[in-house]
Amino acid sequence: MATYFTLAELLKSNTAKKNGIDNTPTFEVVDHLRELTEKILDPLRAAWGKPIRVSSGYRCPRLNAAVGGSKTSVHMIGYAADLQTSGSFSKFRDFVVAWFKSTNTKFDQLLLERDEKTGDQWIHIGLYNNAGQQRGIVKVMEVSR
Repeated sequence: MATYFTLAELLKSNTAKKNGIDNTPTFEVVDHLRELTEKILDPLRAAWGKPIRVSSGYRCPRLNAAVGGSKTSVHMIGYAADLQTSGSFSKFRDFVVAWFKSTNTKFDQLLLERDEKTGDQWIHIGLYNNAGQQRGIVKVMEVSR
């Protein structure tokens, strides 16, 4: 798909596999994932200089419901990815926020998320919202799944 990320990793879901959910995207969704990768994921990975793991990319509506995603999640249209990396999450988080500021890369949402039950942390990056806007929202969120 691009330099650092494959379509397969943007579609991978243990929840889909476990529950027999077909998470096959439409051609339009594949185009959106390509745009997300070209505009944000690959440049961010190049700047970070270390592997970045996609913990959640595209989610069909059934998969989105199974993982407790928002009913309006742009994961369902291929415009979002949740990212993690090995090592210090706080360093990764700070780097990502600084990278967006320094590059003036346009985005809709940058959500710094933490699961209150497990303590897992990830960064949700949304390229556009459902209306095609890039609002530049940055938020810290606690989620419960």
